Amino acid sequence: MKILCVNAGSSSLKFQVYEMPEEKVLINGYVEKIGAEDCFWTVKVNGEKIKKSKYLKNHTEAAKVLIDELLENKVVESLDEIKGVGHRTVHGAEKYSDSVLITEEVINDLKEFTKFAPLHHPGNLAGISAMQEAFPNVPMVAVFDTAFHQTMPKQSYIYPVPMEWYEKYGVRKYGFHGTSHKYITLEMKKKLNKEDVNLIVCHIGSGSSIACVKEGKCYDTTMGLTPLDGLMMGTRSGSIDPSIIEYICKETNSEMKDVCNDLNKKSGYLGVCGQADCRDVEDLMANGDENAKLAYEMYTDRVVKYIGEYYLKLDGKVDAIVFTAGIGENGPMFRSLVLRKLNALGIYENEEVNNKIAGFLSMSEGKISTDDSSVDVVVLPTNEELMIVKDTYKLVSE
Repeated sequence: MKILCVNAGSSSLKFQVYEMPEEKVLINGYVEKIGAEDCFWTVKVNGEKIKKSKYLKNHTEAAKVLIDELLENKVVESLDEIKGVGHRTVHGAEKYSDSVLITEEVINDLKEFTKFAPLHHPGNLAGISAMQEAFPNVPMVAVFDTAFHQTMPKQSYIYPVPMEWYEKYGVRKYGFHGTSHKYITLEMKKKLNKEDVNLIVCHIGSGSSIACVKEGKCYDTTMGLTPLDGLMMGTRSGSIDPSIIEYICKETNSEMKDVCNDLNKKSGYLGVCGQADCRDVEDLMANGDENAKLAYEMYTDRVVKYIGEYYLKLDGKVDAIVFTAGIGENGPMFRSLVLRKLNALGIYENEEVNNKIAGFLSMSEGKISTDDSSVDVVVLPTNEELMIVKDTYKLVSE
């Protein structure tokens, strides 16, 4: 069965087709700058990467490109071969704790939940609409970034603010990157041959979050009402004193939306040292840049802070600490510094193995802690697209 996975942003459309249940990738593509004159897309099929460009005014036209690529590259002989389309959707609020078949009710809910994810949901909805037009008789599935975290107990997700804010306006911690955290949790259950796993999952990339998994379910996570909460990231500040917003508005005569934009897009690594990419920050460090060194210390300190907090929430009974996503999978230097800061917990780095693990090195996964460490620390690549496809395959097969 061929399943199409779609991740639509405000001006982008990522797609993959899997053969299921073999979990074989047949094609993947990425359409960028939709609506701009310099719109282009790249496709990878049979190991070959192809780049093309053409003005595409909206997601509907991007969907036509997707279809053309599937047919031209003989991924399908007919569109009837696509039996399901899985959509990455950002926010399911409290209503959705798992992936669901998309109905008119789901569409209306996504429109309602746009208030929680104004940057993401318009693109998600545009992608769903375009795919429904392109594949009118194919079942569609919504896979929510927030769903995995719906098992958090109330003490983890309620903020210490007037209860009316939660009851009337839905102000609470929702968490994100749930599809990645779910994938890693399921994979670790298999690797450990244990259902009730206790994990600290560190999804560290340009956007970063850590999940505390207790007895196989999410118990807490770092992102909150929005992805701005929690860890410092590539361009996001993470948790700060909220009074800073009012103070900067007054001092600079700015509007709140502009300051919030700065916290989302001009802070984190970028704000401290002028570079958002961890690799660029490491290059600056190598050249003696003091702000880059500061940013790196701040970043790893915050990761260690949450690992320590979740270690205590799990009563020290942690089956594994897992690093995943861009930096987590490909940053030996980053992982090394974090592990050194965890020595007080009896966790020590196996430097030889750690330095061999990255997508561009000889190993892509493995245990990077010493055998005498109190907790195993492992690197495990995430695969959000496969998780979306698995959920879609399950739902359309029922």
